[in-house]
Amino acid sequence: MNDKKPFPIPVVPAALADPATDAALEGCSSGESFALMVLGDSMEPEFVEGDIIVIEPEGLATNGSYVMAWLDDEWIFRQLVQAGANGGWKLQPLNPNYPSANIPDLSVIKGVIIQKSKPGRRKAAKFYV
Repeated sequence: MNDKKPFPIPVVPAALADPATDAALEGCSSGESFALMVLGDSMEPEFVEGDIIVIEPEGLATNGSYVMAWLDDEWIFRQLVQAGANGGWKLQPLNPNYPSANIPDLSVIKGVIIQKSKPGRRKAAKFYV
């Protein structure tokens, strides 16, 4: 038997503005999980267009985590990868047709993906934490 009880998670519009001033996030506390729909194919094959991802803003981002980041004035969904022995980091798409992005530090990370599901298929949820 599954002991996990469903709880409401706000769905945030896809076209978000600056996370510090975004009116769409007004109903969320800074540490409250929220859900987004995956758009595009940059994270295929693990995440396909239409998947719903749940983001934990206060989640611990580690090497290999799937993250939401605020980079170059836009949101980006990528895998966080340690780049070299010097302690640098990059945001890596899973689809090799897209470029990775080096990041100066982890301050651009605004949340960690903790769950993925298909619309209308709650039992098919996959957890990442």
